[in-house]
Amino acid sequence: MDIVRALHDALGGPESFWLALTQFGSDYAFIVLMGVYIFFVNPRGARDFGVWFSLSLFTNGLLKTVLDEPRPFQVDASIASDAAKDTAGGPGFPSGHAQISATIWGSMALAARNRVFWGVAAVLVLLIALSRVVLGVHFLSDIVGGVLIGAIFVALLARVGVPKAEGAWRFVVPIVALVAATVFSSVAYMSMSMGLLSGFWLTRSTFEGHRNLGMRLVGTIVGIALVFAVYFAFRVIPESIRHLGLVEAVRYMALVLIATEGVPRLLRLKRAEPRAVLN
Repeated sequence: MDIVRALHDALGGPESFWLALTQFGSDYAFIVLMGVYIFFVNPRGARDFGVWFSLSLFTNGLLKTVLDEPRPFQVDASIASDAAKDTAGGPGFPSGHAQISATIWGSMALAARNRVFWGVAAVLVLLIALSRVVLGVHFLSDIVGGVLIGAIFVALLARVGVPKAEGAWRFVVPIVALVAATVFSSVAYMSMSMGLLSGFWLTRSTFEGHRNLGMRLVGTIVGIALVFAVYFAFRVIPESIRHLGLVEAVRYMALVLIATEGVPRLLRLKRAEPRAVLN
């Protein structure tokens, strides 16, 4: 707690800077960054990235729920403003912002294979993680744990390929995931992670991005816009139904399938050769 207080007092003002910075680890930011990865950085590796990212998110939520560690403002309410508290949901360890940021930016740096990009990614992850402590919504151990777990999943992405499933295997994993989202919806991030996992596991489409960077950028913007259109379209569903575990999972599964199946067909992108098949 002393470290949180010291960092909060030394770096806490202006709070608006840290609040803006911490939004780079929010749900909206990760949807945008996933779109950037899928459409611009590494279209061919979208499925592998998506599966490991989903499992990283699932692991974060499971650890939060099982360990049920408090946040600093639950120990000392004066350490965080109401605006800062609004960015925090659920138990403290491990930090979701830190882990998700480490997973996404590390994955992009891995695909870019550029030392400068690795440096930029590392600085961004550290700043986002630091913002959580400065705002008084996480302990130092929360963000360290989040970054380390995120790094583990980046290492898994680098070392372990996800086989393209056919036959029964293509549907077994999504069915189990959707059932888990329904039965264990009280587990943090369960619906979101299982929906994403279902979509990425189901997708058959791996594709090549435009060789022209300008066209690839246009495709990225169009793709992200369509994904958000589907995301917000689900708001027409009555709130009492929309927040059910299964409905939330289907929402995120739909986002993935639009991104990996719909957008490439709309933009007439060339298919890439799939990995080995799991029957």
